Amino acid sequence: MPELPEVETTVRGLARFLEGEVVTSLTLNRADLRRPFPPDLVQVMTGARITHLSRRAKYGLIHTDRAATMIFHLGMSGRWRIDPAAPETHDHLLMTTARHRFALCDPRRFGSVDLVATDTLDAWPPFAALGPEPLGAGLSVAHLQAALAGKLPAIKLCLLDQRIVAGLGNIYVCEALWRARINPRKPGGKVTRPQLERLVPAIRDVLEASIRDGGSTLRDYARPDGELGYFASSFDAYGREGEACRREDGGIIRRIVQGGRSTWFCPVCQK
Repeated sequence: MPELPEVETTVRGLARFLEGEVVTSLTLNRADLRRPFPPDLVQVMTGARITHLSRRAKYGLIHTDRAATMIFHLGMSGRWRIDPAAPETHDHLLMTTARHRFALCDPRRFGSVDLVATDTLDAWPPFAALGPEPLGAGLSVAHLQAALAGKLPAIKLCLLDQRIVAGLGNIYVCEALWRARINPRKPGGKVTRPQLERLVPAIRDVLEASIRDGGSTLRDYARPDGELGYFASSFDAYGREGEACRREDGGIIRRIVQGGRSTWFCPVCQK
């Protein structure tokens, strides 16, 4: 599933071609993805000017001058293609401007497209309960200390809870915990303040590094320009079961299952 860096990379890529442009047409090639397309999507978006793009958690937001925002989620396999040479079977939404064509391709159809009044975005149910953005000022040691107080679930599971931090996924939680030298099995409420002081910058650093590298290509993710992200080549923990830890004082990377998800960590240097 595309995670926060992949969505951020997608939003930045689309923004270069979409911001300031007027949508001349929007075509739906099916009635739904994970859920039906909004019934007024074509009417509202056709003729709308795109004012800017942004991201919230793992959602991309396309803001317009019609007080409406089109929100997309890439699901398991979604991606935007810019000026595709030829249509693909799974191009389910097509949008054009005077200069470019955009295709939302989603083979598994786990993605979604919504249309929300811009002034009600914070109250939109998927956003209402979200925690702070991990790259924003809202993520702080004080916030995590308060949010984790008394938590019995493992810190790995706590960080995947979108109510605590918005947008973190399995890959980057594994990587951040490795960088912060925190055992993913440690109860959230038992993580010490010094550990949190390492964790907050570790979360930001791993996300920013992945965004710089264009995201992590696992299976079929690609940026809107068709280029593949290459941060996966820099993983320190994720997917490295049985390999030596990159730290001199480390051991062998292990894989365990937490909450139905695989976790990779070093049992020697992550305490």
